[in-house]
Amino acid sequence: MQAMNSSRKHIVIIPAFEPDDKLIVLLQQIKVETDYSAIVVDDGSTKKASEVIEKAALYATVLHHQTNIGKGAAIKTALEHIKSSFPDNAVIVTMDADGQHKLSDALRVCDAAAKHENSLIIGSRKFAGQVPLRSRFGNAVTRFVYKIVTGIKVKDTQTGLRAFGAEMIPFMLDVDGKRYEYEMNVLLDCARQKVPIHEVMIETVYINDNASSHFDTIKDSYRIYKEILRFCASSLICFVTDFLIFSLMILLTRDLSVSVSVPLSNIVARVISASLNFYINKKYVFKSKESYVKSAVKYFALAGGILLANTFILTILVKHVIGNEFISKIIVEVSLFIVSWLVQRFLIFKKRAGMEESTT
Repeated sequence: MQAMNSSRKHIVIIPAFEPDDKLIVLLQQIKVETDYSAIVVDDGSTKKASEVIEKAALYATVLHHQTNIGKGAAIKTALEHIKSSFPDNAVIVTMDADGQHKLSDALRVCDAAAKHENSLIIGSRKFAGQVPLRSRFGNAVTRFVYKIVTGIKVKDTQTGLRAFGAEMIPFMLDVDGKRYEYEMNVLLDCARQKVPIHEVMIETVYINDNASSHFDTIKDSYRIYKEILRFCASSLICFVTDFLIFSLMILLTRDLSVSVSVPLSNIVARVISASLNFYINKKYVFKSKESYVKSAVKYFALAGGILLANTFILTILVKHVIGNEFISKIIVEVSLFIVSWLVQRFLIFKKRAGMEESTT
């Protein structure tokens, strides 16, 4: 087996925490069958893995973290090393240390990366055969959430086999996250900044029911979904604020006609809750560094558009469909929730302009 596109330097990044001999087998295979350079990042492994780490140094450059700080941090450590030590036209591939990525698949994603500059290539597993329920369920959930919040369909959001050209290093270093959430954040930022994502189908390999995984179901799931969860919490707080003010205004204006009472109550409630929502989302959810003035102009343009749609639909529901102001209000708010998320995530609080999007 020979490396493809040999005119460009190819580099394998392998984050490793408490690795076993499967890491050595992979490194030996890389050494014998390709001309790739390998970088292993020892992410704070304990003494029980010291022998494996020492053997790894015979086949790869080994970088060390004194303590375990996470897979995302390990990838960034390797990227910083590549940026200063390798050609700027290199092709980079990340692989797991537990033997669950085939070298033949890594070569294929590297080949795709060499053909698609300024893009992310992901090795998407087929999830056929004996797949651990935790892995099957976890990927199904993240795939669904990713589709909802980005509009982009990706078959495997949790794959660690990914390749890209060295021109992508600044982008990859800029993505937030130190642990497993980093890989999901990469996909989210690709959608946000219009970085093309291309998928290459790879073999699904799980060893001992994925027992070697260091993924903490609760802690790492929270890290992956925390921005979405914060957005939901922010929206809930502001919905309650909006609903309470709307209800109070309905009671205060009950002597007016529905055509006046409902729009007036909705507008007053929305102005107050939207102001609160803007502050929370900018500061705590998306943590945007853009100036308040620029963000506010875009946000309140969105808020104005949603307010018009909200008020129109709400009035129609109250007058002609449901008749109950409070039930109608809940239905409209839930319906416009996803629209608000998408616009804020990818237009209002995005980090910077990006490249043209393409998915395969």
